[in-house]
Amino acid sequence: MNRKNEKLIFLLVLIHIFITTLSNALVSIPIEIYEFKITWAAFSFPLVVVATDLTVRLLGKSIAQKTIAFSYPISIISSIMIIYFEGNFMSVAFRIGIASATAYALGILIDINVFQYIRERYSAWWLAPALSTVISNVIDSYTFFSTAFFGSEDIYMSTNWIEIAGNQTALKIIIGLVFFLPIYGILLNFISKRLSQEDL
Repeated sequence: MNRKNEKLIFLLVLIHIFITTLSNALVSIPIEIYEFKITWAAFSFPLVVVATDLTVRLLGKSIAQKTIAFSYPISIISSIMIIYFEGNFMSVAFRIGIASATAYALGILIDINVFQYIRERYSAWWLAPALSTVISNVIDSYTFFSTAFFGSEDIYMSTNWIEIAGNQTALKIIIGLVFFLPIYGILLNFISKRLSQEDL
């Protein structure tokens, strides 16, 4: 692995840890929009999918998988600490941290493989990130909410997790497609030009 790739992996690991930890802090804060129950994490977590898809396209599948491997244990620890210091019981913080990291790893690894599979077969730049956004968000949301809140001590989340998971999944997909897919296209174009200039 060359020095440039090592720096990129380090930067990507930091981005993944930051977004995952922020999302875990926000997931314990429920809100209602037009009577739809969601949490604030619906607005932050789609950024992980954007970062992952850019990594796969620009640096390859193996580097994306290494990013997940490095991010996973640190994401668990940072998430547990943040949620605990928000005033939650350690048991709640531990469960949310483990659930989040597991859902994150599962969703993102599936995203990497779906993205690569579609990208190798279709030339349209938007198709792979769009479909991987849908698939990875469905898997991530339901894995996380079922693991974190089924029968948990948080009565509100324990009672409403199925509804929240469904609403959150739909909102994350909409946000991902409407807002982050264009951002993905802009960043892809910008980074590709920078990398090509550096290679000259």
